[in-house]
Amino acid sequence: MTARRGGEGSRFLYEGFDATSMRLEASERVAEERWTGLEFRLGQIDAALERLEKRIWVGVYGVAAFLLSQMAEAIITAATK
Repeated sequence: MTARRGGEGSRFLYEGFDATSMRLEASERVAEERWTGLEFRLGQIDAALERLEKRIWVGVYGVAAFLLSQMAEAIITAATK
């Protein structure tokens, strides 16, 4: 570096500047924000999958109830004849 001359100019012209640490800090902040966004989206996906699972089970129970009612109706009809 150039030696600082007696009281002239700004200290920032002569002192070293470490841009790599600033880039590293910025990269870490960006990575943290991306991770936060990813966790938020994964939470939304998880909630959507839980709702879908509940709907599927309601459908399965509905079909099972329909089949059981048809079987009971067939048994009752066969017993009365």
